[in-house]
Amino acid sequence: MTIYNSDLNLDEAPTLLLVDDDADFLQVLASAMRKRGFHVSLANSAETAFELAQNEAPEFAVVDLKMSGNSGLVLVRQLASLNAGTKIVVLTGYASIATAIEAIKLGATHYLAKPVDADEIVAAFAKQSGNEEVELSHNPLSVDRLEWEHIQRVLAENDGNISATARSLNMHRRTLQRKLGKKPSASPVINE
Repeated sequence: MTIYNSDLNLDEAPTLLLVDDDADFLQVLASAMRKRGFHVSLANSAETAFELAQNEAPEFAVVDLKMSGNSGLVLVRQLASLNAGTKIVVLTGYASIATAIEAIKLGATHYLAKPVDADEIVAAFAKQSGNEEVELSHNPLSVDRLEWEHIQRVLAENDGNISATARSLNMHRRTLQRKLGKKPSASPVINE
């Protein structure tokens, strides 16, 4: 994929929708992506992003997974239904196998764990297939990580609904919220 010339007329620049509820991260990433030649639209929620996309489906989208309101997974499905050609990269500080699989099934092009820089995002847009050369881990997942993966899978099955997930896991809702809060979001790194 070509990194676009930032001297392009905005009418010629590829459209990019950035969606994240972290306003500072959103502004820094928007600046970095504009420097790479994208015509950028911003949204701080999945709901706002979908409204913007209904007016004009973007060519590219970067969607945060965990936001208040609808999750990024809901938005990925909505964006893909508007335009199957939209290249969508999901970003998250809460990476899990379950959410990565669901994001790809719902129409995402790629899934990246924060911290991430703008060049990694541009490279992810260009990915057309998997990498059979990826290094395989020789260590089994820890018990904590297995629990996290199981919770994420059940959460995805319940469309991000915490109460329904807690019931499915026979767990008190507050306990589940504490467990979900234990995985801190890494602070994102943006390469301008």
